[in-house]
Amino acid sequence: MVLRRCRRLLRDEEEALDACQDVFVRVLERQQRLDLTSPSSLLYRIATNVCLNRIRDRKHRPVTSDQPLLAAIASADEPGSGSDARLLLDWLFGRQPESTRTMAVLHFVDGLTFEEVARHTGLSISGVRRRLRKLREVLVAMHS
Repeated sequence: MVLRRCRRLLRDEEEALDACQDVFVRVLERQQRLDLTSPSSLLYRIATNVCLNRIRDRKHRPVTSDQPLLAAIASADEPGSGSDARLLLDWLFGRQPESTRTMAVLHFVDGLTFEEVARHTGLSISGVRRRLRKLREVLVAMHS
């Protein structure tokens, strides 16, 4: 399940294997502090966060067509907009809590409902809805 999640987000087998290993290293490092009542959701959330951090750290690598959401953003009409979109995403997500980034990927990339995102993140449905609305407002304000 963890490897499948890493493959889906990273679209690179070697990097997915490394990320999968990082997930379990994090579990071992934090085992005393983790809430193990829902282990599959916990692993899914940690895998998502590890992958998002790796994607964020790829600053010098180009966006590939295998990443449809990022590719769509990067393929705007203006010349140079791909790098502008990438900088915008780095800036935006660098200022959001890790849990908000996770929610955005789960909802907008993976297509999960608010209820499913809430279940994966341990937040209420209204909390997920509020965070994603706030994220959308920041994007709209930046675009205006």
